[in-house]
Amino acid sequence: MTIPNNLDVFDQFSVAIPTFIRYPTLRKLAERVQQETVNAVNRPIRHNEHNEHNASYSARVLDSLYQTPIADASVLVAITHERHPKLLLTRRAAHMNSHAGEVSCVGGKHDEGDGNNVITALREACEETALPPNKVQLLGQLPIQTSKGGLTVRPIVALIAPDLVLVPELGEISRIFWADFESLLTQPTVEYAVEYTMQEQTSTLLTPSWQVDGETVWGLTGRVIASLLEMGFDRQLDWYYRIQNTRL
Repeated sequence: MTIPNNLDVFDQFSVAIPTFIRYPTLRKLAERVQQETVNAVNRPIRHNEHNEHNASYSARVLDSLYQTPIADASVLVAITHERHPKLLLTRRAAHMNSHAGEVSCVGGKHDEGDGNNVITALREACEETALPPNKVQLLGQLPIQTSKGGLTVRPIVALIAPDLVLVPELGEISRIFWADFESLLTQPTVEYAVEYTMQEQTSTLLTPSWQVDGETVWGLTGRVIASLLEMGFDRQLDWYYRIQNTRL
């Protein structure tokens, strides 16, 4: 399943209006993410502006997303719209050339025909999990992250229905799973050790992680989640990378 690579489809996207979000945690997240999204390119949203002119408010959020410079890649931070929300995560297939076997949000590199970061994120999400773009309600975006390969990555935050049937594209994704959102808000991170070799020297890198359903969430995906929690709920996480030891 794919979506058209053109700008016309952008006007059909749905924005989640905070007033219409039933659950306080998600409503607070929507308000803050949309405020930051609009602030980046426009004047700030006034208090209760989303109560007054919903169409105009949605247009401002979409326009802000459209005006944002295009990143090398985009990921979709998809959260279920329910009382106890969950965050969509995947494990990349073991045979992939990059980030093989690692946990990630759905997403990928920008294609020339995409036109903006939102289309990139939704197209990739659809290709990887069969998530229909018309079942996504946009909240906004998070600050740019940089992958270990040097690519700029734009996280797009959105709400999805909790009962969607998603199917992994096994050429890219080996597993779809979910993180309990409120656990991410409250549980401490766990230090994770990963070995890497550079110029014949092997080192152990220590970094924070979450343990989710038997998977280790770290790296770029961990930083995206940390950014989401900081923007939405003021949870400050020290996201570090530290060399433990070095040996030849």
